[in-house]
Amino acid sequence: MAVAARGGRVGSGGGSAMRGFCSYRIFVSAMFTLLFLATFSVLITSHPPRGDVGTDASGNAHVRRAFLALQSDPGKTRLDLIREQTNNHIALVNAYGAYARNLKLEISKQLKTFEEMTQSITDLQMKENYRSAFLESDGPIDEDVLRQFEKEVKDKVKVVRLMVGETKEAYDNQLKIQKLKDTIFSVYELLMKAKKTGAFASSIAARSTPKSLHCLAMRLLEERIAHPEKYVDDVPEAEFEDPSLYHYAIFSDNVIAISVVVNSIVKNAEEPWKHVIHVVTERMNYAATKVWFKMRPLKGGAHLEIKAVDDFKFLKPSYVPVLKQLGSASIQKFYFENRSDNITKDISNMKFRNPKYMSMLNHLRFYLPELYPKLHKILFLDDDVVVQKDLTALWKIDMEGKVNAAVNTCFGSFHRLSKYLNFSNPRIKEKFNPKACAWAFGLNIFDLDAWRREKCTEEYHHWQNLNKDRTLWQLGTLPAGLVTFYSKTKPLDKKWHVLGLGINPSISMDEIKSGAVIHFNGNMKPWLDIGLNSYKPFWSTYVDSEMEFLQMCNFGM
Repeated sequence: MAVAARGGRVGSGGGSAMRGFCSYRIFVSAMFTLLFLATFSVLITSHPPRGDVGTDASGNAHVRRAFLALQSDPGKTRLDLIREQTNNHIALVNAYGAYARNLKLEISKQLKTFEEMTQSITDLQMKENYRSAFLESDGPIDEDVLRQFEKEVKDKVKVVRLMVGETKEAYDNQLKIQKLKDTIFSVYELLMKAKKTGAFASSIAARSTPKSLHCLAMRLLEERIAHPEKYVDDVPEAEFEDPSLYHYAIFSDNVIAISVVVNSIVKNAEEPWKHVIHVVTERMNYAATKVWFKMRPLKGGAHLEIKAVDDFKFLKPSYVPVLKQLGSASIQKFYFENRSDNITKDISNMKFRNPKYMSMLNHLRFYLPELYPKLHKILFLDDDVVVQKDLTALWKIDMEGKVNAAVNTCFGSFHRLSKYLNFSNPRIKEKFNPKACAWAFGLNIFDLDAWRREKCTEEYHHWQNLNKDRTLWQLGTLPAGLVTFYSKTKPLDKKWHVLGLGINPSISMDEIKSGAVIHFNGNMKPWLDIGLNSYKPFWSTYVDSEMEFLQMCNFGM
């Protein structure tokens, strides 16, 4: 085994010597080859052929000339570099011209300059002397011509770079502006979609009856059924028709809202025994309303009359346009048919699909002289208001022969009649001024004698009948009031009626506190979860929290 090992080592040493000898032979061969090629190149360079390509017997004259030109004429390489630089700057000029066209910039002069510069560089290469020297000649390139060409190209390139440098920042800014505009447009589309969805959701929430409010009505009705002997209808009081007292009208089917308005009137009245409050509600809520005020009677000697709409027998479809229109197929489809093509697309008009706008309870305000025939004046209040001061001064205002006294809502070009009425209709255009100031329902002192004299109910019927197809105004009581009491309304000081607590979160607290009546008009009512929390305390102050059914129904304040 030792012998074998030594033999292996000898064999390995012999193989290494053989490989070294082969590498030496390859190196020597390579050196001789390089020496031969160098000598051959010198010989060819020293004796260039003069014959024509066509006379070369071997057929390789063209390849030889190209090889020779590369070896003997470095000017062609320079020429190729100059041409590449020229073409690159032509492409740069064209690129900025394309940017300008895409951006639709008002730079026709610059676009023309770009085009002229591109053409100038192209024409430079096609000049007669350059074309003959570079393209048509087979001989070496003239150094002077090449130098002149390079100088002119550099001058053009310098101009191009200067021009591009001046416009690059402007173009980049324009591109950024365009991208920003596209982004703004996209965000606006998303905003409008979200706004429409939010308005629809808010509208649904405003129309819905909260569980706690439904519970309250059921509890009150249960109490009425369980103890009927406690809730026998009272004999009408003489004060209900006494014109020397201060009379209020409240029309609502919301028990808790009615109680807040009534409590706020009584608590802030200096002489509550002189105040008479007339409440009209739907038959379905009549019993619950009666039970509430039986359980929580008014303090201070104030008088309260509660009636249902159907207690007034003159309110029939043959006399009342709204009741007649509610029977039409188009109105029923507009309000009650649930189809995809029946969805209001305009956010501002979505609220008008609320059926309350066609309810008799909502239009009862136009029949005040007939509801209370022995009264001379009456103060109408919405159920979403809170009274914060004694209001008896309103009955002493000189109405100057006007029927209605209300707070104007216009400022600048906003809340003019043009917002509420369709002035493309010739009847509206002929009768009314589109720039006339609008006013608000919610707190209105009505001179019922002047109403009867001016026949305002007949005027209301006239316009309501004309609007059966909703071409004069969108549905609601305010447009009907604006046409009925047009030129018959006296403006009140804005402190009497502070509006917007159900829609505007930026009303100042000083303005709210100084208001005689604050109005939660809008979808965000204080008894709803979507109500504005900063304003809710002004309303919840007048909620009778000691009422046991409120606690049982978890009516959160």
